[in-house]
Amino acid sequence: MNFGQVLRVLRARLRLIGTIAFVVLVAALAAGLLLPKKYSANVALVVDAKFADPIIGSLLPSQMIAGYISTQADIIDSDRVALRVVEILGLDRMQKFQDLWQEETDGAGDIKVWIASALQGKLDVKPSRDSNVINVSYTGYDPGFAASVANAFAQAYMETSVALKVDPARQFAGWFNERTKGLRDELEAAQKRLSDYEQEHHIIIPEGGIDVETARLAELSSQLVAVQGQRAESQSRQSQAGGGEALPEVMQNPLIANLKSELARREGELEQLRGRLGPNHPEVGRMQAMIASMRQRVSTETQRIAASLGTANRVNAAREGEIAAAVEAQKAKVLQLKAHRDQIAVLQRDVESAQKAYDQVAQRLSATNLESQTQQTNIAVLSPAVAPIWPTGPRLLVKLALAMVVGLILGTGTALLLELVDQRVRSEADLITLPGVPLLGRVPGGRFGDAQEVRALLFRPRLLGRTTGGY
Repeated sequence: MNFGQVLRVLRARLRLIGTIAFVVLVAALAAGLLLPKKYSANVALVVDAKFADPIIGSLLPSQMIAGYISTQADIIDSDRVALRVVEILGLDRMQKFQDLWQEETDGAGDIKVWIASALQGKLDVKPSRDSNVINVSYTGYDPGFAASVANAFAQAYMETSVALKVDPARQFAGWFNERTKGLRDELEAAQKRLSDYEQEHHIIIPEGGIDVETARLAELSSQLVAVQGQRAESQSRQSQAGGGEALPEVMQNPLIANLKSELARREGELEQLRGRLGPNHPEVGRMQAMIASMRQRVSTETQRIAASLGTANRVNAAREGEIAAAVEAQKAKVLQLKAHRDQIAVLQRDVESAQKAYDQVAQRLSATNLESQTQQTNIAVLSPAVAPIWPTGPRLLVKLALAMVVGLILGTGTALLLELVDQRVRSEADLITLPGVPLLGRVPGGRFGDAQEVRALLFRPRLLGRTTGGY
């Protein structure tokens, strides 16, 4: 069946198609008038996606805002929020909902879950495309009830949003509190080990104390070097003490110099007395005795000076030994202090590490404690729902238009189906397509042709042989 035949069939059965479309339209009108009216209450919520957390001060990245808004829409449409709405409005305690629950489920399951599921079926959550506004719409048969449910969904969503942030913070706060106790014990143990070590070894190392001991060791070492030089010098002079009057100490001694000068003068007077009085004169003998006494005194002073060089050498040697012993003792003390300092540094690092870990966990504990106690949210009601005045359904014009379309489709289908069951000839094209029927001609002025047009007879050789005996 081509398009032209279809049009001819539809024109021939136009009354049937109109009747079917009219019946469907009347049925839709009756249904629209008989169905109860529906009312939609809408509440607008604004979500501040760039809200700075007052505790940790973090901001949501801009590329995550769209996903964040979609997540908030899913939270509004979640079972948790719906159950909270049932609790807020006390729907499970209303007799009519209890009767409906008994009628629908025969008392099976939880009435709160059943009511929450029914509320979700009539809830519509739509985030705005280019803004952070979320529109929450609830459709019901009672305008006041629809408004109260929409506002309850907004309230339940804000409470759930706070709970979703507070509950994990409370869990973390509990964990951090337990961890803080353990870190505090570790810190106290590390401090006790450091204190016990200092008390055990009687060590108090002030800031820079090891540098003082090192400087003292350096000073003793320099003194030792100086004393060793003095000892070497005194030992060298002692070895030269056999030279007697050639010693520098002897030559530079003023007493010996005076004695030698007096001795030289007395020797000169002795020579004069010998020449004038003779060698056996008592004055000459007395002068000789005086000169001998002076020489003995010079020798005694020279020997005393030489002996003093040996004493100085022994003193220098003793001092060198004392300073060397002090150097060794100071070295041992410095090495011991270094060993203690290294051990104390290890213990101090343990204390510092424990203190740092404790401070970090204590800081996080303080932040999570504050976060677990906050009741602030980044959600605000832009416009609360009010009881609608005009119904939103059923949409009579839309239903009538849809019924008209359905009726036309149904009528068209019925007409074509009847044509297939009871096929009729409506044009010469229909005759041509019929098997075994020749077309002899066309009556001028007929329904399907032009009155002034006469077509020639059309003969089909294959049909003439079949129909000649019949005509």
